[in-house]
Amino acid sequence: MTAAPPPVTAGGTKPMLAVRGVKTFYGNIMALKGVDVDVHRGEIVTLIGSNGAGKSTLMMTIFGQPRAREGQIVYDGRDITKMPTHEIAQLKIAQSPEGRRIFPRMTVFENLQMGASVDGFGHFDEDLLKVFDLFPRLKERINQRGGTLSGGEQQMLAIGRALMSRPRLLMLDEPSLGLAPLIVKQIFDAIRELNRAEGLTVFLVEQNAFHALKLAHRGYVLVNGLVTMTGAGRELLERPEVRAAYLEGGKH
Repeated sequence: MTAAPPPVTAGGTKPMLAVRGVKTFYGNIMALKGVDVDVHRGEIVTLIGSNGAGKSTLMMTIFGQPRAREGQIVYDGRDITKMPTHEIAQLKIAQSPEGRRIFPRMTVFENLQMGASVDGFGHFDEDLLKVFDLFPRLKERINQRGGTLSGGEQQMLAIGRALMSRPRLLMLDEPSLGLAPLIVKQIFDAIRELNRAEGLTVFLVEQNAFHALKLAHRGYVLVNGLVTMTGAGRELLERPEVRAAYLEGGKH
């Protein structure tokens, strides 16, 4: 099935990332049922939804594992739907996956080296200083093995490793998962600063709807593999149905 080409917005600008009619299966089970998402250059866009809604599946499908069975994924004007994952990474898309997935036996420094290898180490020292400026804790732990770090430090390392590849699009999957509120604030402040100072485009998948929608320019709500709502982050934050479903009955 051939999907329609990505639309042009009223301002005449195509999205940096356009997901069109994407259906993804695990065996015979349809996890994504025709998802449409746009991420424009310089935006923070968040995808919220309950556990099992298909958020991480969409993130992984964009990166080619699993493959979309139907639909189209276009990044920067290129159809990447069937492109191998390693080639997608070379297009300046970086992913910090759910569960962090750092290299536990490698030191903080070695993990960051792994991230920089995608960019060919061309700006290693400069980028290392940026990561340490963003996450000073990593500088303190530079020679410590990744597996011995706290959960929050591992999350900082996962984001730092992604940044070392100099991405134009940073995809973050559940960066707040299992972290203390203070650490969550540090992580979200860092994402906001990257977007503000460098114009980094961010696609954020989150269960923590309150923090994600406060941070994002725009948001999508995913329910059982389908997008059910979209709008400005603050606008979605005020929607009664969003507050009832994702913000503990609107107590925030």
